[in-house]
Amino acid sequence: MTTAHNTTPQYPFTAVVGMDDLRLALLLNAVSPAVGGVLVRGEKGTAKSTAVRALSALMPAVDVISGCRFACAPAAPDPGCPDGPHETGAVEERPTRMVELPVGASEDRLVGALDIERALSEGVKAFEPGLLADAHRGILYVDEVNLLHDHLVDLLLDAAAMGASYVEREGVSVRHAARFLLVGTMNPEEGELRPQLLDRFGLTVEVAASREPDQRVAVVRRRLAYDADPAGFAGDWAAEEDELRGRIAAARELLPRVTLGDAALRQIAATCAAFEVDGMRADIVMARTATALAAWAGRTDVLEEDVRQAALLALPHRRRRNPFDAPGLDEDKLDRTLEEFGGADEGTGDDDPEPDGPDGGPDGGGPDGGGQPPQDGGPEESPLPPEAELPHQQDREAPQTPPAPEKPEQAEQPEPESTPQGGAAGEKAAVGATEPFKTRRLDVPGLGEGADGRRSRARTAHGRTTGARRPHGALGKLHLSATVQAAAPHQRARGRSGRGLVVRRDDLREAVREGREGNLVLFVVDASGSMAARKRMSAVKGAVLSLLLDAYQRRDKIGLITFRGTGAELALPPTSSVEAGAARLEQLPTGGRTPLSEGLLRAHEVLRVERMRDASRRPLLVVVTDGRATGGPEPVVRSARAARLLAGEGTASVVVDCEAGPVRLGLAGELARELQGTAITLDELRADSVSALVRTVQGNRKAA
Repeated sequence: MTTAHNTTPQYPFTAVVGMDDLRLALLLNAVSPAVGGVLVRGEKGTAKSTAVRALSALMPAVDVISGCRFACAPAAPDPGCPDGPHETGAVEERPTRMVELPVGASEDRLVGALDIERALSEGVKAFEPGLLADAHRGILYVDEVNLLHDHLVDLLLDAAAMGASYVEREGVSVRHAARFLLVGTMNPEEGELRPQLLDRFGLTVEVAASREPDQRVAVVRRRLAYDADPAGFAGDWAAEEDELRGRIAAARELLPRVTLGDAALRQIAATCAAFEVDGMRADIVMARTATALAAWAGRTDVLEEDVRQAALLALPHRRRRNPFDAPGLDEDKLDRTLEEFGGADEGTGDDDPEPDGPDGGPDGGGPDGGGQPPQDGGPEESPLPPEAELPHQQDREAPQTPPAPEKPEQAEQPEPESTPQGGAAGEKAAVGATEPFKTRRLDVPGLGEGADGRRSRARTAHGRTTGARRPHGALGKLHLSATVQAAAPHQRARGRSGRGLVVRRDDLREAVREGREGNLVLFVVDASGSMAARKRMSAVKGAVLSLLLDAYQRRDKIGLITFRGTGAELALPPTSSVEAGAARLEQLPTGGRTPLSEGLLRAHEVLRVERMRDASRRPLLVVVTDGRATGGPEPVVRSARAARLLAGEGTASVVVDCEAGPVRLGLAGELARELQGTAITLDELRADSVSALVRTVQGNRKAA
């Protein structure tokens, strides 16, 4: 029986208002899947998923061999298909599939599962296909792709790189083709992608809700109309959908005849070199994108405008050097590079062509303007409605790149502490951080069971095998020797007569594995007047920035508390967005007294709430201070009590001692003892420090 969900028409692609870059990127991938997919970055509620799902209805249908679960093409079936060898004859046509990968999907759901019991007892490769098989020759859509677990990301990367999926279970393996168009959406506020996965997306676009009232009215009006009558609304846009579908088919047919000349290819290479992108994938993606743009415009030659548009779509996410860099492209630099390497038509040897030449300067190109759909009618008039037309590339706004962090100036003498209230009179302007460095690893003691990561020891689905157990629910990784040992005593009673082992479900044992987990790293940073010396605070910010970078690489969640004056502030609630923490840190002013107790008590409250939200994610408290406590009544006594409160709940902690000067009071060490944690200096925090030996943050507390 077909559900109502399956019969409800998708929201029409041509009815999407605005989001011109997103629609162009999706259409280019529909024309040329070799472009490599799209990553859609943007705030929540901007119809990212709606636009992506609407694309599947525009994709041409595919021919498949009847009965093949892996969508083998009749003209060139996969020789290693688990359902093969295929008999010639039965062929069916079906719509292009769009398969969604949930963030919480299991490994077996993604790659498929083998029936281990039948494989051991009968030698049969009974294989249940996963989502990668379903997505073959279609679209694989990952919503919130930045929240995908590491082990799923690794499997996705392998399949995308090799065009095939492999399932291995104790010497039994299955392989099948898995070539798909990868489309992901994400909200950058929830954290960034790993660089390896980021580079796998051919194009990237930024989307944001329009600030124009008329456009917002159009969005709401259309959405309400669709919700009231999905079938009727889809029917109203059917003509535009058919026209756009026809244009995609025509561009696909024209694509093989598009010529990428030497002049355009030289511009592509020069642009990638000028922006210092890693590897050669960017050059290849730009070439494919520029070719698709020309085919989309109905031309057989690639113009400079196509190269420029391709750069704006293919390079921004490849420009990032660390997670704190904002994606974007300097369009003035892009224009200068294109002009410098514009050149003349191939074979002429003219290094200074006329600016208005057909293939040359900034004003070159046909009436379509660099691969964009025609705007003013004609035989190739775009089927999109006027308010949804794709823009000329010169209308794009250049993404804003934040200024580089201020470099610390020459050493300054510590400034006197400000007024007791720590008001505006005592506040010092924010200073920039020093360059980040590689830090030593700080671990939470014991063995956790939190989300996969790279910080602390934990029982995980991946890692080294440490034992075996009966499976709880579906069988995970088989422990072969333990399974054989469990089945061996019962072979005679089960009437074993042949060479095969008689295995029952109760005999199966799964491996217990130990890997690493991600933690909640909560930073408590002293921003009081005692930290206000310019050189000192720059070094402190550089250290915290380095720890934030380490947290990003180890897949942690982070939070940031600052204390100064008379209280503490939760500057950044726990989040996966490490770059948000870096932005808050950069803007941090200093001044006022040192309410250390308030900072610790605020940390206690934040950790209490986070334990209720996610009890399996263990916290690591990092207190960055010189250990002084001068704010509020009985500041030293209250700080000690707050520290003992955190220690009593088993919170792993480390104190980064920021005390400077020839005379040291050792107050940070006293605080670490109260927290039952460890104190390290800024110098010891560096991984290349002589004293920076990797050790677990245990302090004086013995493991329970």
